[in-house]
Amino acid sequence: MNSALSQNSRSAVLLISCPDVKGLVAVISDFVFRHNGNILHADEHRDAETNLFLMRVEFDPTDMDVSLDALAEEFAPIAARFEMQWRLAKGQRKPRVGIMVSQYDHCLADLLYRHKAGELDCDIPVVISNHADAGRLAAFYGAKFVHTPVTRETKLAVEQQHIALLREHECDVVVLARYMQILSPAILEAFPHQIINIHHSFLPAFIGARPYHQAFERGVKLIGATSHYVTEVLDDGPIIEQAVSRISHRDSVDDLVQKGRDLEKVVLSRAVGWHLENRVLLYGKKTVVFD
Repeated sequence: MNSALSQNSRSAVLLISCPDVKGLVAVISDFVFRHNGNILHADEHRDAETNLFLMRVEFDPTDMDVSLDALAEEFAPIAARFEMQWRLAKGQRKPRVGIMVSQYDHCLADLLYRHKAGELDCDIPVVISNHADAGRLAAFYGAKFVHTPVTRETKLAVEQQHIALLREHECDVVVLARYMQILSPAILEAFPHQIINIHHSFLPAFIGARPYHQAFERGVKLIGATSHYVTEVLDDGPIIEQAVSRISHRDSVDDLVQKGRDLEKVVLSRAVGWHLENRVLLYGKKTVVFD
């Protein structure tokens, strides 16, 4: 994670998507300026195929003449005029991340370490698992650990416990750090576009639970990892980050798994960090990740 790109904890971020017309950058910049905000970073993208304009504006609100709540109210008529989909991230408190994990704990260990090292600017109030294996790891980093065994018969009831736990701890985002259960629509509705998964494959190839074995059987020369937002369609959500590693005929399935785990950790941490810094803008089935 490049600390030079980290969002200033005091700054606010305005994320916008709308039909592209002339003058949008000027209108948005002037709005921030008129309220005595200081723009720290601005980036935009135009999707030519859909004529869609997307923009991220990070600004320091310290000297503004209105509160951020009032600023949002004043921006609403501008947003309506230009048919904007928009969100104002106020940066007034650290985001709260709930982590869900099963038996494989390498991604959990990486996230907890990066959090402790200050690379992930967030709080991690709870770690939830359907196995007890990760309890000692969570305790080592001072994270609350909740073990919730899941069976086919108890799955829906346990998910209601998960929703209650995540809401109790005021989680803004849920990270599936190799949580090997398919989520029901209930939890997706409770946390829309707020659940980030790591899939141990370069999607859309090799979906499902055993992608390294599928890759080995196909004799692929590259393996990958993909972090994406979770939707109701398995492993089909908007992609945030991907990475690959070259392999050869000499690599066994175990070699693929080991190399893949290294990729998974880096890809998931990048995706989570970018989400926390409000750098990811969803549109359709895609994402834009702003610098």
